[in-house]
Amino acid sequence: LRRARHGFTLERTGRQRRSVVRGFTLLEVLVAATIMAIAIGTLLASLNTSLANAARLRERDRATLEAKRLPDEILSDQTVPVGAMLNGMVAPEIGLPEGAWRAQVTRFEAGRGGPGSPLLQRIAVEITWISGRSPRKAVIEGYRIVKAPNPGEQQ
Repeated sequence: LRRARHGFTLERTGRQRRSVVRGFTLLEVLVAATIMAIAIGTLLASLNTSLANAARLRERDRATLEAKRLPDEILSDQTVPVGAMLNGMVAPEIGLPEGAWRAQVTRFEAGRGGPGSPLLQRIAVEITWISGRSPRKAVIEGYRIVKAPNPGEQQ
């Protein structure tokens, strides 16, 4: 036997030569297929986890944007009294399943002066929605300065 470039060459009498080319055995092919299956399975599992995380973050971003928009509306409406509890459903175009919001205006800091002195009010907005099977929540706070009411006026 003589080692050839690609396998072994058997010499026979005369000018005839027969080369034996080695291939992969069935066991080698099965081991390679198993390794590939494990690698692909791991890749798909991590892709699924990444997609679930992206969906959860997208919902959280939408809830946060809605929670930031609501205090702006309440801040601009000076007629909302202190202690008032406001609530409603999140608009369907926001994309939060079973989304609802709740807001309350409270006195944060009392003014030290008399009537007409500035008061600081806190507006807290809470948005809840269902993500999968578990409830989620986002809370945003805003503040506004109002003038202290005259005696006999509502606050």
